[in-house]
Amino acid sequence: MNIKIQREFRSLLKTRPRDSHKGDFGHVFILAGSRGLTGAAALSSNAALRSGAGLVTLGIPVSLNSIMSRKLTEVMTFSLAETKKITLSLKAEKDILKKIEDSDAVVLGPGLSQHPETQKLIRKLIFKIKKPMVLDADALNAISRNTSMLIKIKSNYAITPHPGEMARLINKDMEYVKNNRLIVAKKFSRDYNAVVVLKGAGTVVAGPGEKYYVNTTGNPGMATAGSGDVLTGIIAGFLSQGLKVFDAARLGVYVHGLAGDLAAKDKGEIGLIAGDILENIPYAIKLFYS
Repeated sequence: MNIKIQREFRSLLKTRPRDSHKGDFGHVFILAGSRGLTGAAALSSNAALRSGAGLVTLGIPVSLNSIMSRKLTEVMTFSLAETKKITLSLKAEKDILKKIEDSDAVVLGPGLSQHPETQKLIRKLIFKIKKPMVLDADALNAISRNTSMLIKIKSNYAITPHPGEMARLINKDMEYVKNNRLIVAKKFSRDYNAVVVLKGAGTVVAGPGEKYYVNTTGNPGMATAGSGDVLTGIIAGFLSQGLKVFDAARLGVYVHGLAGDLAAKDKGEIGLIAGDILENIPYAIKLFYS
């Protein structure tokens, strides 16, 4: 581990007094999951806890509550109105916004589906949320046809697209994004006052004011289903602990990659899965203090 980076990132995390309680380290509210896509919700929720959030609440369609309660021992679940396809309904909006009032950071997107009603719900919520938030996966799909709506967002926020999602957001082909990663991320950040986490080998984090960070951790084994959901949860966990969005994002991608490197060292790259990354988050953070 680079000693300079180690010291800088360690300074971003709060020292935990002996008389600490869970409320001292933030509450993350995650809106995620739909029928067939409960894994994304579970991975992002557990990653937020593993990165140090004191509390995590997962908002999910009511029919999935019993499933998620069994999957998630430490995460609280919050049942919400659903469509006939078991995705979040527009009727859930009021309950979601009320629940968000008690949170310190918000995630929208993992596994929410592209159901038209759910996508409309996402577009309504992003304008009304005033807490720091991370937009991922199906939240990015919801805005891809009208990216200009991001200008109206009132909160500090990050987006976490892979190259394909980024290509849709800027109406370019994926090869253009891959060949111009830093330029694309910085321009989008400047245009929409967003922190952009453009995923891939050497993940780029770009923030307002021309700030940027190119990540140095990670390996090809992390190109696996659910890896991005873990990253989203890590960033949200750091947000809930009071980090600024840009700092939470760059620390998040570093820890995510480092956890992946630890997992690959133990299990190799070929058989690595997102759950391996998740389980190595605490060990990655622990290295900051070694």
